[in-house]
Amino acid sequence: MPSLEDLTLSFLRQLADALPSPHRPLDTSKRASGKKIFMGLADRRKEYTAGNAPMRTLAMPQRSRGVSARPFAQLFKTVDLMHEALLDQVPTTKRDMYYKDVELFGSQSTVDRLVDDLAATLQLSRSDLSVRASAKGLVCGSGLRIHLHSGETVELSDSEPVLIPLSEDIEQFDVDEGLAWVLVVEKEAVFQTLCRLRLGTHPLLPGKGLVITGKGYPDVATRQLLNALSANLPPHIPILCLVDGDAYGIDILSVYKFGSTSMQHEKDQLAAARIQWLGLWSSELAALGIPKDALIPITKHDEKKARSLLKREGIPSDWRKELQRMLFTRRKAEIEVLSSARSTADCVADLALNRHGYSGEPSNPGIPLLRYLLAKISAACGEPRPVNP
Repeated sequence: MPSLEDLTLSFLRQLADALPSPHRPLDTSKRASGKKIFMGLADRRKEYTAGNAPMRTLAMPQRSRGVSARPFAQLFKTVDLMHEALLDQVPTTKRDMYYKDVELFGSQSTVDRLVDDLAATLQLSRSDLSVRASAKGLVCGSGLRIHLHSGETVELSDSEPVLIPLSEDIEQFDVDEGLAWVLVVEKEAVFQTLCRLRLGTHPLLPGKGLVITGKGYPDVATRQLLNALSANLPPHIPILCLVDGDAYGIDILSVYKFGSTSMQHEKDQLAAARIQWLGLWSSELAALGIPKDALIPITKHDEKKARSLLKREGIPSDWRKELQRMLFTRRKAEIEVLSSARSTADCVADLALNRHGYSGEPSNPGIPLLRYLLAKISAACGEPRPVNP
């Protein structure tokens, strides 16, 4: 397995061979002028298999216009900052690396891409290279305590969000016997509402629960937590996901369940195979009493994303049907559309509960989102779905 030093030495050897020296005068022949420097990096856009990462090549000089040395300068600046962090044993972040040389990198996305490319090339995690993710995910609820290597214990609240720690800071989890469910929510605004409603300890649910959000496309720490819960919780505890009923919601769900296409080299640490799609399903909107006028027309970006997802291998058949339905109706549904179901809230809850044979309290006066989740979570706890639909 190559190291940061090996990559640097390979570049320097090629550079020394290409440049003139006192013992090797400059060769201006056509053959010499064609000499190039090549560096191989993992190509994360292509399918990754264990121990066999597809590669792409950086070359200098290039035939195309533009400064061909700039990609190499960006690459080795990233390598240098990683190496410095490893030697000093002081972890850095992608954001810190970007601000070390804004003019060279040009944008944060350049650093993000290079860090992940290098990790995939070396078949290491970013933490192995002393690069820490910037945490943004939140969790609230009851039934879980997180013990950190620092000696601190993160105690969860059913009403106040807590920032999810990075996995390298976590020593162990303590899970209460009463933990009955986990809910992952796409949107922070919806998450904050559920925290205020104390969903994690709601009396009409069959036990304690956790509510988690990655605020849209999830950060690494959130995915690591879900991966750990998926691997270690008893199989009767469902891990559920609430996303918008559109292509981007399904894409976020896919990132949680299968890992992102750009970080397949870390799939084993970042994917939560047990996660189930709780909603919002476009096929259930009619039963929810939501009129078509309340839905949003899809955009060209929605259509492109939906068609891209349909081409992916391994997408569950019921997800495909939802995507096809969205393309056919030309409509999508955001979670907030549940407010349109206010007049039929009793029917919604009773329908969902009765369908799964749940015999507890059928409904509870309140906002439609809460009633929807009470019905769906109770049903999932009473009749867990298969891990791989």
